[in-house]
Amino acid sequence: MPFCVNEVMVHEGYRSFEDLDVWKKAREVKNEIFQLVKTFPAEEKYRLIDQLVRSSRSVNAQIAEGHGKRTNPDKIKYCTQARGSLSETLNHLIDALDCSYINPEQLQYYRNRITEVERVLNGYIRYLKSLPQTTP
Repeated sequence: MPFCVNEVMVHEGYRSFEDLDVWKKAREVKNEIFQLVKTFPAEEKYRLIDQLVRSSRSVNAQIAEGHGKRTNPDKIKYCTQARGSLSETLNHLIDALDCSYINPEQLQYYRNRITEVERVLNGYIRYLKSLPQTTP
């Protein structure tokens, strides 16, 4: 039977990282950014485009990798790294604004999306911290 803790759905027993709301929200942002960078100039392919795609993908990858760890401190460590990747993604979007690849409204839209993912990620981290310590 599922229940909600700090806006995180918790199910009895094992569940996939794909079931985590935070992973789903981060995936949406990652896919939006992938579409956005297609509008950037070709000369940015191995610079800003690559950095934006990699940092946005890293958020999901870190959440998934942390989910597969056995101890809560390990899970939290990877979630914290995912939060860092969110900040990195926002920084690259600010760079895109500075280069006039996006406008201020687009930056605000992505800032809001990233803030929402960070809010849910912070809730997940709080939830993990509240659990009894697991042993490897």
